[in-house]
Amino acid sequence: MPTKKLPLKKTPTKKVATKVVSKTAAKTPTKKVSKKEDAGLPLSVVIRRRIEAQKARFHANDNIAAFIRPGELEGLVDEVAEKMQAVLESLVIDTQSDHNTKNTSQRVAKMYVQEVFNGRYVVQPTLTKFPNVSRLNELMIVGPITIRSACSHHLCPIMGRIWIGVLPSKESALIGLSKYSRLTEWVMCRPQIQEEAVVELADMLEKKIKPIGVAIVMDADHFCMQWRGVKDRDSKMVNSVMRGAFLKDPNLRREFLSLLEKR
Repeated sequence: MPTKKLPLKKTPTKKVATKVVSKTAAKTPTKKVSKKEDAGLPLSVVIRRRIEAQKARFHANDNIAAFIRPGELEGLVDEVAEKMQAVLESLVIDTQSDHNTKNTSQRVAKMYVQEVFNGRYVVQPTLTKFPNVSRLNELMIVGPITIRSACSHHLCPIMGRIWIGVLPSKESALIGLSKYSRLTEWVMCRPQIQEEAVVELADMLEKKIKPIGVAIVMDADHFCMQWRGVKDRDSKMVNSVMRGAFLKDPNLRREFLSLLEKR
């Protein structure tokens, strides 16, 4: 008799649950500060949080325009005015009955944000570059450019002049004459120290023009020495930055400096 085949008993397989993680979910979510969270905070705190979230620097001589949204500068002026009013009150200055100081806090706030420290809050001016068609490689000097800045130690004025020397290469870009003044003003309209300001300006010119050499001389009066402290009216500060050919070639450096003496 044929043997009857018994049905094979299937061994149940254990299903392993697999978790599919999408690329989007795998990323660590970045915390965004909502408008609701911003509500009620001073505008300066909101801007500061944006900067800190990007781990960026916001020293007195830094530009923070990338973190300021359209229309916020007006709000910043109002906040500064409110706090400046508190400063005036702490100095025991009557801003109610004294007609000269009634709106001083608002004027000072506008001056700092829109004028003397404006280089912190607005983007770099556009520098139109032109090709060096004539393949110029001779010394060019621009100046004196009048500068107005402020010492970051006491917020006292720094007033002076700058001369810029450029030795272009045949491959260098050229910028319009007025652009030297615009870039200089943008860099100087911040609280800072003179030694750092000229270095920053030299860095920018090197990056934009790519010349063989850049030279900058700055001659300025510092009111933190003339108006306060030692109160020496005749003290000035003169410093220079020499890059590229101006640093390596003493004859070129002498030519540049000798031409300044005749100005």
